[in-house]
Amino acid sequence: MLVVMKKTATKEQIQKVLDVIENLGLTGHPIPGAQRTAIGITGNKGSLDPNLLGSLEGVLEAIAVSKPFKQVSREWKSEDTVVEVGGVKIGGDALVLIAGPCAVESYEQCSEIARAVKKSGANLLRGGAFKPRTSPYSFQGLGEEGLKILARVREEVGIPVVTEALDPDGVDLLETYADMIQIGARNMQNFSLLKRAGRSKLPVLLKRGMSATIDELLLAAEYIVSEGNKNVVLCERGVRTFSDHTRNTLDLSCIPAVKELSHLPIISDPSHGTGRREQVLAMSRASVASGADGVIVEVHNKPENALSDGHQAILPEMFQDLVDEMRALAPVMRRTFADRLVTAKHHE
Repeated sequence: MLVVMKKTATKEQIQKVLDVIENLGLTGHPIPGAQRTAIGITGNKGSLDPNLLGSLEGVLEAIAVSKPFKQVSREWKSEDTVVEVGGVKIGGDALVLIAGPCAVESYEQCSEIARAVKKSGANLLRGGAFKPRTSPYSFQGLGEEGLKILARVREEVGIPVVTEALDPDGVDLLETYADMIQIGARNMQNFSLLKRAGRSKLPVLLKRGMSATIDELLLAAEYIVSEGNKNVVLCERGVRTFSDHTRNTLDLSCIPAVKELSHLPIISDPSHGTGRREQVLAMSRASVASGADGVIVEVHNKPENALSDGHQAILPEMFQDLVDEMRALAPVMRRTFADRLVTAKHHE
């Protein structure tokens, strides 16, 4: 349920509503807005009589939230959420570009790519230290050593880092070395991992599972938010279909659908969404045209030697072309272009 307060509601009236909610054995979540405050309620197992709270002083109305995902729904919060990652805002007016290698292979490789993408206009650096691979014999990442490389490159280049955690222990490590936790498609419904990320102070990038519905994606986000972490960015990264001309099918219809259902920002991953280097730029343009708040792409300086997904990584010069296209497309979509970050803010 959502309790909407009047514009004239006082702090005392808001606190009174919170006290009544607590006395009912429920939890109240104040949601300050530009015009008025709303209070979301969780913990009710059955129906809650709206009249019980609607009659309190300062209350405009009490509304039942119909969606199974409560706190991430547009019903719960009508204003778009903006998530800040190391000084970069995702979900605001500006388009955000996240770029870097699929996997961290060495300091030299990571540093060279980071400097190239930042020079072109990337806002965040992506790079995997832990790699969940289909085959147990494929490169699994450098682990903590890869995280140390990312942290060193972040400090030297001045660009925040997003990298993947595979389990709750991985979140512990990321809190030391990274700026944003990525939860990959294969772990979208790893509920213990979602809950641990929900207790972290780091923002979370949650990728859609390869066979997940939009409701399932939003319910996965609800797991994180319900633990207290409101800073979640969603990512459409392609789903499994019968198409054989791409690795996955990038479901761009997901983006406006999510925008209608949820206040959380959503970006697109055309690298995994297509699996083909030559399609990444076109699908990046299409992602922005569909309303995405940004894109995350894989960039490699020597993709023919890459230890992971070299066939879908674009070259640094191709990333420069992508940036030029995003800069040109932004005003058409009534967006601004978040140009290169000067310095990175280290998380506390």
